[in-house]
Amino acid sequence: MTATADYRTLAERASAELADATAAEALDWTVRTFGDDFIVASNMQDAVLIELATQAKSDVDILFLQTGYHFAETIGTRDAVEAVYPHVRIVNAEAEQSVAEQDARYGPRLHERDPGQCCHLRKVVPLRNTLAKYSAWVTGVRRVDAPTRANTPIVGWDERNGLVKVNPLAAWTDEEFDTYLHEHGILQNPLVEAGYPSIGCAPCTAKVAPGADPRSGRWAGQAKTECGLHG
Repeated sequence: MTATADYRTLAERASAELADATAAEALDWTVRTFGDDFIVASNMQDAVLIELATQAKSDVDILFLQTGYHFAETIGTRDAVEAVYPHVRIVNAEAEQSVAEQDARYGPRLHERDPGQCCHLRKVVPLRNTLAKYSAWVTGVRRVDAPTRANTPIVGWDERNGLVKVNPLAAWTDEEFDTYLHEHGILQNPLVEAGYPSIGCAPCTAKVAPGADPRSGRWAGQAKTECGLHG
């Protein structure tokens, strides 16, 4: 069997064995199984997943997609994570072209004309290139985030990127998430309290009306609901 086939089999077995695992159990399994050969993804909306991951491994790698379009508050949260968790290594995954180079090649404001292509260039490709260096990645995806994520397993096989995908928070409700965040004093992007419950790139993220779908502020007015990172 190839290494890919081995890991695919491992993911399938773990999907069943860890179907009801807690976040801590899923992360402990990840560390035991992969050692240094995994990375934790964060969009720097908060540091809940980072906090949990560092309890399992203090010097974990943290993946941040540096799209060139982030809010200043998001970059500030990333920098604060480095200060609060001094042993982590922030891996800034950047697009092959700068924003200026992309504008020159495709025209300005590609995110308005073709947000799918912009996300592909500035998120999907950099993610794929970074994940190619690891055997597993850990995400903060939760089933309650969106209908498209309702069946998210704790552990699964990421067919698109060819590695094991661990989602320790998949089963967490909003109430469980908020309780953990506030009771443990976890870092949170200040934009959340300012009315941005789902934070992406600045040009494609708007405030959300009270009581509205938290993701309604992403690509508002367009059919797009996902950036393509999670299928």
